[in-house]
Amino acid sequence: MAIAAKYDAKSVEEKWYKYWLQHNYFHSEVDDREAYTIVIPPPNVTGVLHMGHMLNNTIQDVLIRRARLKGYNACWVPGTDHASIATEAKVVAKLKEDGINKNDLTREEFLEHAWEWTHKHGGIILEQLKKLGASCDWERTAFTMDDNLSASVIKVFVDLYNKGLVYRGYRMVNWDPEAKTTLSDEEVIYEEKQGNLYYLKYKIEGSDDTLTIATTRPETIMGDTAICINPNDERFTHLKGKKAIVPIANRIIPIIEDEYVDMEFGTGCLKVTPAHDQNDKVLGDKHNLEVIDIFNDDASLNSFGLHYEGKDRFVVRKEIVKELESIGVLEKTETHLNKVGTSERTKAVIEPKLSDQWFLKMKDLAQPALDSVLNKDVNLVPEKFINTYRYWMENVRDWNISRQLWWGHQIPAYFYGDGKEDFVVAESAEEALSLAQEKTGNKELLATDLTQDPDALDTWFSSWLWPMSVFNGILEPDNKEINYYYPTNDLVTAPEILFFWVARMIIAGYEYRGEKPFTNVYLTGIVRDKQRRKMSKSLGNSPDPLDLIEQYGADGIRVGMLLSSPAGNDLMFDEDLCKQGSGFVNKIFNASKLIFGWEVDDAIEQPKASAVAIDWYTSKFQKALVELENNYNKYRISDALMTTYKLIWDDFCGWLLEMIKPAYQSPIDAKTYKEVIAILEDNLKILHPFVPFISEEIWQQITDRTPEQALIIESWPKSKTIDEKLTQEFEIAAEVISGIRTIRKEKNIAFKDAITLSVLNNEKSNTTFDSVISKLGNLSALAYVEDKVEGALSFRVKSNEYFIPVSGAINIEEEVKKLSEELAYTEGFLKSVQKKLQNERFVNNAPDKVIAIERKKEADAEAKIVTLKSSLAGLKG
Repeated sequence: MAIAAKYDAKSVEEKWYKYWLQHNYFHSEVDDREAYTIVIPPPNVTGVLHMGHMLNNTIQDVLIRRARLKGYNACWVPGTDHASIATEAKVVAKLKEDGINKNDLTREEFLEHAWEWTHKHGGIILEQLKKLGASCDWERTAFTMDDNLSASVIKVFVDLYNKGLVYRGYRMVNWDPEAKTTLSDEEVIYEEKQGNLYYLKYKIEGSDDTLTIATTRPETIMGDTAICINPNDERFTHLKGKKAIVPIANRIIPIIEDEYVDMEFGTGCLKVTPAHDQNDKVLGDKHNLEVIDIFNDDASLNSFGLHYEGKDRFVVRKEIVKELESIGVLEKTETHLNKVGTSERTKAVIEPKLSDQWFLKMKDLAQPALDSVLNKDVNLVPEKFINTYRYWMENVRDWNISRQLWWGHQIPAYFYGDGKEDFVVAESAEEALSLAQEKTGNKELLATDLTQDPDALDTWFSSWLWPMSVFNGILEPDNKEINYYYPTNDLVTAPEILFFWVARMIIAGYEYRGEKPFTNVYLTGIVRDKQRRKMSKSLGNSPDPLDLIEQYGADGIRVGMLLSSPAGNDLMFDEDLCKQGSGFVNKIFNASKLIFGWEVDDAIEQPKASAVAIDWYTSKFQKALVELENNYNKYRISDALMTTYKLIWDDFCGWLLEMIKPAYQSPIDAKTYKEVIAILEDNLKILHPFVPFISEEIWQQITDRTPEQALIIESWPKSKTIDEKLTQEFEIAAEVISGIRTIRKEKNIAFKDAITLSVLNNEKSNTTFDSVISKLGNLSALAYVEDKVEGALSFRVKSNEYFIPVSGAINIEEEVKKLSEELAYTEGFLKSVQKKLQNERFVNNAPDKVIAIERKKEADAEAKIVTLKSSLAGLKG
């Protein structure tokens, strides 16, 4: 068989990916087989491949390729998410570069630019996934803004509104002043930051007295509408019923009483700013306080900010502190650690803001989704995430689903009047007009009298339908595809979107199909560098995945990513792992090349060593197959790889090929060759999910294959009986071979020089592997003896003793001297270890791990002493 002299990953990967696409192996249609379905966590349409994608999609591809081999109708649906905030930010930045201000455009004009951007950048990440070997059903590629998916989102919004679950409310929301949109609570990251606590004096109206408040945000005094004291605080009895004057603004505000005020915090006097603090808003509503919003949408101050109008909030903070100090209002400043909310997307500091927004009632919707995880209908892997999930779902808040953006699904609410309730919700403008005419009783109402809400829906409000909408299960709930592919099998995603996406998909699944959207959720860890830092562009610690593929090959990267990637635990990425993965691929290639290079002779009888070697490896393979099944079932993908890796590297390459290899320039017997090719084919089948390119390359080299015989659609190896006795006997034989090799190495006995081996068989062990021991040890004779052999070096395996005569091969006097010195040193070492272990103070205070190490040292030294004494006895005769 012709095979290249050196493995060329790039050309091999291009060749076989093209071949797989050409023969449509990735595509799935409804048929009689059992379906196995994965939907991809849709990456942002603006995104490019990063290390997290590499890990996540490698795991998905391993699962989907194995399912194909197991005979399932495997369907992996790819796609992208329109990512409202991220994409709009990129489009706005691009327009700014071109000298265009978004505010100067109509919505339609802006959307033209957004679609242009999407068409230009949208497919990049999916094309990059192909380089990794991702076997997605590309014909099914979906985008959350596709017509069917968009219509599904609108239909669901209208349905939930009609059920009374979607409502419009004037609430305090999280405002991102950079993206100029509201965010849900889950999109806000709270970070502890060092700031200042400013103590400010407010004059009491009609007197020279003052009261002092403490605030972290002095710029918000412009929005103060009251001072609050605790009615039980005796320090402030004299302030009851009085009024205070806001510094700089000189506005008179009431002093109110409420037990909400913590008498221990700050000064015990609290400034109340209902427009800019959630708790202050509650107080304001309770006491009918005025609400003064001092901020523009970009967090600069508006006209209520007086001479600070138009300036950014943080600039104002510095300047107003100086002004307050200059007029004698700033009493003192203290450092203060407090939690600051930042936008997950833009990293901007969040501003609490009162706003009319759309909300979805979550409490009742969440219950079935909580029960499904607690009852293990949906399995979270690893299970440690169940408690996090339970906490979120039991404390779920109403979901703010509106965003002040143009890119996304426009909210299907149509206003026909000036009142807050003057709107209708409908799937189309025509239907909205009909509803509005009916609601108002005005048949003369025209379409031009209606204005659609300009806000877009939260991106997650579309992606929570993903497992259903990609099969058109919302618009056509009884179509054959949704009935066949749903619920899907496995979801592979990151823990940080467990609530954002996973929980919401489960909620949507129960609401719209009455069942779970998937059975298993495999939660990957975060890819970190060796310093445990999360990989990111800003830190500059993340390699370019495409550069890695170019250097190590896609198969090498896949192995490298999975070598240290246990479910739910972070992956400490090290480029050396990719080097190791690439080395593994080369090992597979070179082993196959070795086999293909053997000349086959039909006339030769199969050697006994080859026959037993084949039987042993067959059992070893079957043991690995059971282990693989267990690891895959438990989603221990890294462990499944290690089982495969060790089997191929150690057992196949390290042992089997050595056991059956013909003598130099001699042919191999046909029976052994045929059997090792069958073994190689089985090896390639279990390798394929991890290293699809090299495995397909070798598979196709073995013999001419039709497209129907490609490895990608082959059958997973069948389980057979395991000969446990044979695998155990080999472990002993391997130790014997290792003992022979050690003596050869230490005594400089060349392998070409045959030696004899005598065995004092105290254990009466099986002689099954004697032919293998003779071959791999290059023995001219292997004899069983009743007594120790004099003038020989020896070693032990279990209770058997093995002797290699050394007369003539070495200087016996020198060897006795050398062994005696080694024995004396080892006995001295043993005494020092035992002295330590006899020291009660050490034993009582040292950690268990340290004591265990010392006990192992003791046992190893004792065993070595026995072997050295035995060898000395043999040499002295």
